[in-house]
Amino acid sequence: MAESLNPTLASRFRRLLRPDFTRTMLARRVAAGGLVVLAGVAALRPDPADERSAVVVAIRDLSPGVALTASDVRMETRSAATLPDGAHRALDAVIGATLAGPARRGEVLTDARILGSRLAGLAAGPDARVVPLHLADAAILDLIRPGDVVDVLGASASITDAEPKVLANNAIVVLVSAQQKTVGAGDQRVVLVALPAATANALAGATLVQTVTLTIH
Repeated sequence: MAESLNPTLASRFRRLLRPDFTRTMLARRVAAGGLVVLAGVAALRPDPADERSAVVVAIRDLSPGVALTASDVRMETRSAATLPDGAHRALDAVIGATLAGPARRGEVLTDARILGSRLAGLAAGPDARVVPLHLADAAILDLIRPGDVVDVLGASASITDAEPKVLANNAIVVLVSAQQKTVGAGDQRVVLVALPAATANALAGATLVQTVTLTIH
């Protein structure tokens, strides 16, 4: 009892080394509060690994076959980790180019969306060429989409009952032009297909003297 009323220096030191329940709970609360503060700072602090990059995106839903203008696209900054391969990073690379497939509002435009040598290479190999075709039966254009695989058949336009022949196998559709709105102009739409260079050149020459159609895989 006397020790508790008049504790010695040694007893005080032992009490400091052996904290009671109240001091233990206080220490735990202080530690927990510190951890919460550290977590908040970490959440607000930008991740150095999360780099940002400016890319071209569609302002609105776009249809294939249209020539892109400044009112169709804009630059936005996105996380580099989420960007697809081939993303365009400058407006000059896409303005005036033809959109090869539909694009949704906010979509990052890539080389696979823009008609050009890069798209042909992605579709049919590094030496690919794109061939425009006017089909004898334009209704087929309503049935095919970019990415479809087709065979091209041709027959001489000057010979009656000419036997159709296969002009090219495994052509990749890269673009189907949009329906014309002019009344009475006829259906002047074309389908663009990608093929290896030698086959593409032979097919382009054949279309000068033959009518062509497609079979769909």
